Parts: sequence; structure tokens; C-alpha cells
Amino acid sequence: MDTPAHKHWTDLTVRRPDDVRTMTGRRVSLSWQMEKRAGHIDRLMNRTRPEDFPDPVERGDAGDVLAALALSESIRRDLAARCWGDIREAILLGATWTEIAAAIDATPDEARAVLRDWTERQHQLHQREVERGRPLGSDADRHASVLALIELADDEQKAAKE
Repeated sequence: MDTPAHKHWTDLTVRRPDDVRTMTGRRVSLSWQMEKRAGHIDRLMNRTRPEDFPDPVERGDAGDVLAALALSESIRRDLAARCWGDIREAILLGATWTEIAAAIDATPDEARAVLRDWTERQHQLHQREVERGRPLGSDADRHASVLALIELADDEQKAAKE
């Protein structure tokens, strides 16, 4: 990829999870984060090659380790932040709470709690922001629709739309 945004990202030194930002301050895609992390890991792996290795290799240093750690944490945070959306999507596409719980190594009630926490925060956000004239968060209808998903039994699938 040869865009100014990607060039900025590939040239950016990462030492903390909060360094993972685009030129405009937004989050960097997971694929770009993984690509950058892989480059640091490759250089670190090159440290195990013998000194007389026939091909030129770039050997990692402390900066590579720090970048790999920071990127790992950034990726972990991004994945955790989107878990609720994946859970909601799974339910909407016919997965059961039992299946979702197995996928995230949790109980069905723990999986429900992830979605419940998110929808409650989004509903509270909406209630605060509607007074400011900004339609952010989940209105009462969306909140109710997510709560209905949470109420499905462990092995019950969401009814398909007709």
C-alpha cells in the first residue's frame, strides 16, 4: 500500500499503545497493527540466526521488543473493545449464547454481561447526549432490542425475520 496514511504509519515509532494513531488521530486498523508487529517480531527472530548467516538480516533490538509489546496491548484493547459487536452480530446471525460463550471461553451469563454492559453504557450515553442535541448512543428502541437478545435462553436462536 502506498498512501500517505500508510507511509506515516510504517514510519511511526511505537513505544506505547497510545502511539497507535493515524495522522488524523484515529485508531489504526488491526491489519496495519498486525503487519507492523510482525515486522518487529521478524527482526527479533533474526537475533537467533548465526553471525555468519549467508543473507543480510536486520536484527531486532530493545526498540523492537517495546514496539511489539505496545502493539500487542493496542491490538488486545481493540479486540476487547469490539467484542460486544461481535457478540451482537453472532446472535443476530443465529448463534446461541452457549455457542458464543464457548467462543469466548466464558459462561453464557458472562457473555450476556459483555453485551448488557455495552448496551447500558450506550443507553446512558444517549440519554446524556440527547439533551445536547446529539444523537449518540442507543435510543430506547435499540436498547430494548439488545435487551431482548440478552433474554434469549442459552440454546435459543433469534427468530429469523420473515
